[in-house]
Amino acid sequence: MARLQLNKSSLARQQTQLKSYERFLPSLDLKRQQLMAERAKAREDVQRLQQEVHDLAQQVGEKLPMLAQQGVDLDGLVQLKDYKLKEANVVGVKMPDLDRIEVAVRPYSLLAKPHWVDTAASLLHDMIEARLRVKVAEERVRIFDKAVATITQRVNLFEKVLIPRAKANIKKIRIYLSDEQMQAVVRSKISKRKHAQEALS
Repeated sequence: MARLQLNKSSLARQQTQLKSYERFLPSLDLKRQQLMAERAKAREDVQRLQQEVHDLAQQVGEKLPMLAQQGVDLDGLVQLKDYKLKEANVVGVKMPDLDRIEVAVRPYSLLAKPHWVDTAASLLHDMIEARLRVKVAEERVRIFDKAVATITQRVNLFEKVLIPRAKANIKKIRIYLSDEQMQAVVRSKISKRKHAQEALS
């Protein structure tokens, strides 16, 4: 860090910096609060979506106990074919958002498979979609966590470092300038006395 210059222009510069720091801090703090609120919503979404996955798994167990039968091959019956993410701007942070999900159900013979395979295909379809939504929601929480950490560091930098340092510098410069002014007054008085004594002698 450069050595602090103890003069009026440095004082003006420090005062300008302090004003800009104090003007910028509230907007940073507001953004931090907004990010924290959005992060809380994202965490609630993750919990809600995880509950949906749990409920779907429970439905599969309740509605389709016959899945335990070894004779019916359901491997590859339902697969995630493709999905597309889009970017959403949430409080100035780019977030992934599901735009499209494509789940493929492998064609099967309605006569060769038991009647419950339709229900199984539908529930597996819903389960795949729900799990993908959970992954995207978890990624959103991770991004929000990172954004909140970054903005908190900036707020702390302003609150705990930049603003106190600027105030301390201003105080130091003012004390120095005040001392200089006092010394100038004293020198002036001494000089006047010398001139007065020289004039008398």
